[in-house]
Amino acid sequence: MTLAPKHQRLVLVLLAVAALIGAVMLAMWGLSDRAAYFRTPQDVAAGRAEVGVPLRLGGMVQQGSIKRMPDGVSVAFVLTDGVGQVPVRFTGIVPDLFKENSGAVAEGELARDGTFVATTILAKHDERYMPPQMGNQAAELMTRETVK
Repeated sequence: MTLAPKHQRLVLVLLAVAALIGAVMLAMWGLSDRAAYFRTPQDVAAGRAEVGVPLRLGGMVQQGSIKRMPDGVSVAFVLTDGVGQVPVRFTGIVPDLFKENSGAVAEGELARDGTFVATTILAKHDERYMPPQMGNQAAELMTRETVK
């Protein structure tokens, strides 16, 4: 028994739609472990970040907050957005552009003590790449520092 050409097209379209839905579901399932929400220090201070959940924390490296540990590969610093402040710990080699009063994004998770434990640090070379929530804070900080 063969199907009429009209029915064959319908079956092919239904199979294509089912395959597309299946591919989207597989992609979403595969990427669910890599999903990391972006938060600002203000969000963390307000309790909008869960302990142990992967996230990205973006802000400005606070002036005078970078402390290099004696082991030579660990660093502690504070990320701020002008409202909230979050202490960050990182073990590894920081990017060349990582410095005080510059933008940075830390990937990792929040520890129970409120410290953000970063697995990756991304340094920004200027304020163009800062999240919209931070507005022109990078430029304002740089202006204030040059005036002092």
